Amino acid sequence: MKKSLLALAVLGTFAGAASAQSSVTLFGVVDLNLRYVDNDAGTQYQMNQDGNASSRLGFRGVEDLGGGLNASFWIEGAVNPQNGTNTGQTWQRRQTVSLSGGWGEVRLGRDYTSTFWNWTIFDPFGTNGIGNSGNIGFITPTLPAGGAYGTTVRANNMVGYFLPSGIAGGLYGQAQVAAGQGSNGNKYYGFRLGYASGPFNVAGAWGRTQVLGGVPGAGQPDQNGTNWNLGGSYDFGVVKLSGFFGDIKVGDLGQRNWYIGLQAPVGLWTIKGSYGQVDRSGSEPYAPANFDGQSAWQLAVGATYDLSKRTALYATYSHIDNSDGAAFIVGALNGYAGGGGAPSSSSQGFEVGIRHSF
Repeated sequence: MKKSLLALAVLGTFAGAASAQSSVTLFGVVDLNLRYVDNDAGTQYQMNQDGNASSRLGFRGVEDLGGGLNASFWIEGAVNPQNGTNTGQTWQRRQTVSLSGGWGEVRLGRDYTSTFWNWTIFDPFGTNGIGNSGNIGFITPTLPAGGAYGTTVRANNMVGYFLPSGIAGGLYGQAQVAAGQGSNGNKYYGFRLGYASGPFNVAGAWGRTQVLGGVPGAGQPDQNGTNWNLGGSYDFGVVKLSGFFGDIKVGDLGQRNWYIGLQAPVGLWTIKGSYGQVDRSGSEPYAPANFDGQSAWQLAVGATYDLSKRTALYATYSHIDNSDGAAFIVGALNGYAGGGGAPSSSSQGFEVGIRHSF
């Protein structure tokens, strides 16, 4: 059965609207793994998910309006196949509506921020699983305090413009503005500009976030954060090399990340590896907590085996070494305060799993 017909069957309440579209597609990912985590504070065997790709369910569609103009929508939410529950906002991964043509695309709604893309595009592990680069980057404090209000990955109430594909032989880019609506909302604006041609790809991004009222509910002053990064890759055929450097500042607090990565196809196998470091300076203004001099490094190795175009087996090992009070971890321990991380400790883990996309 075609995906468009299946989507209409599942979304019966959307049937009238969907039938007017040129196409409607149901898509998703189910990713589960068996994981072992050792965070010094304790060890644990787990069933986990999203080791190779984020588990999700989504619907997208496009309507040809004529004259090269298209209208489209995208509704996508996270799923938890390990226990059958949903998480966070309903359909919180992406909800957008767009108009596009030869001039580019205007997109409205909840979406990835410009400054997130380089983190995930140039990470051999795609910021997923026990080896992802975000293990030493995406924990509070990153962007303004209060993780629920951060814009490290996504932002609400966003208006974005995307350059048309194929412009100037390989130039691509986007610019976004997000309104800070409601109590303790975000104001975000950022852009990303890149160039891809053949085996070469490079991109830079910059963004600024304002959290109204500082720490949510604490009645404190506005808090601003800036975030810029640069990433690139070159595919030699036998191996694809990539690299990333990023800088985040929130008041007195600074965080710098970098990593290098590789992917090597060997028949149906893809061998992956990355090494990255993080360094922090200053202190969190409202906690208060001192992060000055904290640092950590992460080494990750892994492999995927493609059973088909949509199904793969994978295995990944990762190790983090923390210094001077840093407490980054490769994965949380259930039932432990803070997930089991301890200052200046080490963290390591291994996972083996299966990913199916549809």
